Amino acid sequence: MHGNARELATIIMDRFDAFYRRFLDITQGAKVRFETRDWLGVQLAGRQRIRLYDHHVNETLQAVSDHMGGAPLGQEGLKELKQAFNDLLTHHPNPEIAESFYNSVYRRSLRHKNIRAENLYVHSFIERDPEPDLGSCTWQYRLTPETLEAVLAEVLHRFGLARPFVDLARDLRRVALALAEARPQGGPFTLTLVNTLFYRNKGAYLIGRLEQAGRPLPFILPLLHQDDGLVIDTLLISHDDASILFGFARAYFMVWCPVPALLVHFLRPLLPNKADYEIYTAIGCQKHGKTAFYRDYLRHLAHSRDAFVIAPGIKGMVMCVFTLPSYGVVFKVIKDSFTPPKEVDHATVKAKYRLVKQHDRVGRMADTMEFTNFELPLHRISPPLLAELQQLAPSLLSIKGDRLIIRHLYTERRMIPLNLYLEQADNGALADALDEYASAVKQLAAANIFPGDMLFKNFGVTRHGRVIFYDYDEIAYMSECNFRDIPKTSHLQDQLSAEPWYSVGPRDVFPEEFRTFLLCNPRIRAAFSPRHQDLFSAGYWRQLQHNIAAGQFVDVFPYRRRQRFCCRYP
Repeated sequence: MHGNARELATIIMDRFDAFYRRFLDITQGAKVRFETRDWLGVQLAGRQRIRLYDHHVNETLQAVSDHMGGAPLGQEGLKELKQAFNDLLTHHPNPEIAESFYNSVYRRSLRHKNIRAENLYVHSFIERDPEPDLGSCTWQYRLTPETLEAVLAEVLHRFGLARPFVDLARDLRRVALALAEARPQGGPFTLTLVNTLFYRNKGAYLIGRLEQAGRPLPFILPLLHQDDGLVIDTLLISHDDASILFGFARAYFMVWCPVPALLVHFLRPLLPNKADYEIYTAIGCQKHGKTAFYRDYLRHLAHSRDAFVIAPGIKGMVMCVFTLPSYGVVFKVIKDSFTPPKEVDHATVKAKYRLVKQHDRVGRMADTMEFTNFELPLHRISPPLLAELQQLAPSLLSIKGDRLIIRHLYTERRMIPLNLYLEQADNGALADALDEYASAVKQLAAANIFPGDMLFKNFGVTRHGRVIFYDYDEIAYMSECNFRDIPKTSHLQDQLSAEPWYSVGPRDVFPEEFRTFLLCNPRIRAAFSPRHQDLFSAGYWRQLQHNIAAGQFVDVFPYRRRQRFCCRYP
């Protein structure tokens, strides 16, 4: 078996290398798509890159099966295979992502059954230097406020963007002014910049790290298009701004990273509240993000003692949702049968979650990770939670020794349910949250997503105060909806009837009804901004549909509009 194990390991590694070359090819095309303002191409490339991984894993499974003549590998053979793959990892430039690829091949080859941890990379085989050399992916400068503009002009020239800036000298003066406002003490500093741009949606981002007296700060310049050229839109220099930019509710960045681990190492100090799995996911390595998440989950379990409990909030009709209070994640399990009047089925729910994974989330839909045969320590599960799972999703559960195994679940970043937040908010926070909610709905709609169920319980509030949608079982494309005005009637019995007096098709939506169930609370009704009353007009939604059909792509900024240079320095 020894020679065969080496041959199989080589097949898997060769297929991984082919996958990652294609991953980088799609990523490299981001520069041209940005330069030519090919926004439809941006969306298609994002979906293509996400689908790439599964395609190559399946091809690898076929290649392994062909090599084995269709015969399965026994447990001893799988052990030898991993040992042979270890040898290939030792000198591989990208072992972290290769380990995750191997895990996927192994698990799918066994159809996620009879998995043995010793045959997986539950923990990384390769440990990198804790302070790796980042010279291959960064440029470093020792600067003073007086030399900043000249150096940035040189850096931007080195990227070789085909489209000129409208007024680069003006933009650089604004950068220097914004930096002076953020760092009133002035003085020399070190600026380390990633030597490739990060692309996402309609923007390109220069990402750097500013250090003075050993304190690292983000230094981020968003580059956007205007009709006559490029502009630097703002300077982001706070950890909160960087966290929002790399947030879990946005599409994955396209960034050239032959060795993602080096890029993650550079970004860590800029994102102190994010775990490695979130950073890997943000730069497009979402499958390795799952591996990194599971490792982080195991570490947290080993260093905590609290119990898994039912998540706070109104119980969903489709999902059982639970959490570990000391861990900022929720776990979502599809119920065996849904609470009436829900009529969707399991396949539809899974399809909706796949749709969100591949769609432009515009900073308003939470990313999820999907797991098969996820294990929890049985003694850490609270009795009410275990009872609820056994009652509502028994087909997905099995108990093996001291472990509860859930056959299928999703994980998602934990947020405060918006309905609970509104109940506790003071008047100022209430108005801000409702404005965020309305903006979220509008931005989703402009990105061709209709939330379906717009109740506050289906949205959450992040630690940054942003409102994010997270319940996907009723979402639809805007282009699939029929937005209608409620027909007028002069008959009192019609107006008082509990049932509509007009026909309602399966895709009909009546925005006038939103007001009834969203603004029934007088305090919420009083705080809801007049500028968002258009949400209750069918004409507003039909205009959005027209814009989508015309190929218009909305500008959604990963920072507040008031932070833009055009608002700060007119």
